Amino acid sequence: MIHFELIAPVGKILQRNDRLYPNKMAFEDRRRSVSYAQLNKETEDLGVHLVALGLRKGEAVAIFLPNSVNWVVACLAVVRAGGVAVPVSIDSTEAELGYRIADASCSVLITLPEKRPMAEALLQALEKPAVLLCAGEDGGFETPQRREGAVFEDDEDVDRPAYIVYTSGTTGQPKGVLLSTRSMLWVTSACWAPIAGLTHKDVVLNTLPLYHSYALNIAVLSIVATGASEYIMEKFSTSHATELLRSGRFTFMPGVPTVFHYFLSACQASGEKLLSSVRLCVSAGAILPGTLNSDFEEFFGVPLLDGYGITETSTMVTMNWPGRWRVAGSCGLPLPGLTVRLVDPKTGQDVPSGIEGELICKGPNLMQGYHNKPQETQKAVVDGWYHTGDLAKADQNGFLTITGRLKELIIRGGQNIAPAEVEETILLHDAVMDCAVIGLPHTMLGEVPVACVVVKDGQTFNQDDLIRHCRDRLSAYKVPDCVYVVAEIPRTGSGKILRVKLRESLPAA
Repeated sequence: MIHFELIAPVGKILQRNDRLYPNKMAFEDRRRSVSYAQLNKETEDLGVHLVALGLRKGEAVAIFLPNSVNWVVACLAVVRAGGVAVPVSIDSTEAELGYRIADASCSVLITLPEKRPMAEALLQALEKPAVLLCAGEDGGFETPQRREGAVFEDDEDVDRPAYIVYTSGTTGQPKGVLLSTRSMLWVTSACWAPIAGLTHKDVVLNTLPLYHSYALNIAVLSIVATGASEYIMEKFSTSHATELLRSGRFTFMPGVPTVFHYFLSACQASGEKLLSSVRLCVSAGAILPGTLNSDFEEFFGVPLLDGYGITETSTMVTMNWPGRWRVAGSCGLPLPGLTVRLVDPKTGQDVPSGIEGELICKGPNLMQGYHNKPQETQKAVVDGWYHTGDLAKADQNGFLTITGRLKELIIRGGQNIAPAEVEETILLHDAVMDCAVIGLPHTMLGEVPVACVVVKDGQTFNQDDLIRHCRDRLSAYKVPDCVYVVAEIPRTGSGKILRVKLRESLPAA
């Protein structure tokens, strides 16, 4: 069941694909594409260049690039050269970029020419002895002519830290999660290959930001491990995705719930069913409402498999399998080889089926720790079990449903409210496109839930009508005290709601 043959050093995987599929498209973006033969050569050439610049084994390299073929080449080259890839969002502020460079002690920063002034000023201010390497906008990387007869030694240690992926920072300062090639490719071998059936025959449309662990896993490493092909969207837009899907060449589409929500709404409005060639869609990164899942599958006739993952486990923890034996709203079953428990956060004792508990897990995909944060690591990993901070329930057959986060619970007069439950109820309202529920301070009750909603285009909206809608479906204490109409719900690239940012933007906050 687990495809262990897919776990190998990155260089060996690329050399294998060069032999098996030399002329096959590996990755493509709106500017260029590379075959597997080109990908092998470009990553090796850039690896040689990085070593020539002074990169030593185990040193960190910040990848400050937009979603692109260049991003993939840079990441794979860093790992082949023995470095540690540190993905950073191209939309990061100077402070956000500076924090990651300093925290990871990056010795090289790879970015675009137009980002050079900001990067140089930042490196000078941080007094970092780092090298700045720029990627060409329309091509690859400018590397010196390789000496004839020069031999490049691929790093073959799949167990060393090869990636530092920063958490979204929704509950505090982002933490650098240390992940190995083995832990990342174990998810490929235990999830994407056997469950989602990803193979060399697939052509993937990637809607995800590559700097997140979910995308790094499914949209970069799993593509090369299986020999699949992929088109990389620089940023997701419904109109661009619609245009691409009209070609009929894509078979597989990963995304986050908001991607599928907006795509479904657009296609329902136009009447176009654009997924005729797509055999499977998969969702992770945030909770997928059961209603969205069923509506999507009913409209398109394409399975949308939901899973649950976190950066600290190299992405996936659970996944739904294809077929009709799925539970609406569930994120599926634990991956083969991974152990999951639901425990009482106060006592640490396992809870019975149907009772909410904190999800903890243990397996070969677990992180090696938080970079330079041993105390944080010890708090999170106890006796080999990673404590996720996420709350879940399991039915009698073991299907798990994520109900919220411990730190996001709204406690109203001593009663716990999970925002996710209220959000799913609100999304049932015909006029609501997107929503988020947060807790605001209350002098008598401690805090109360309020709803922030994005209204569908062309729909009239009445706050009292939405409140009545909630009262018909929720216990009285869970009904939002008030409703704010907002232009958008702030989210991380992986789809998680930035509740702190949303709370700060409200006039009542």
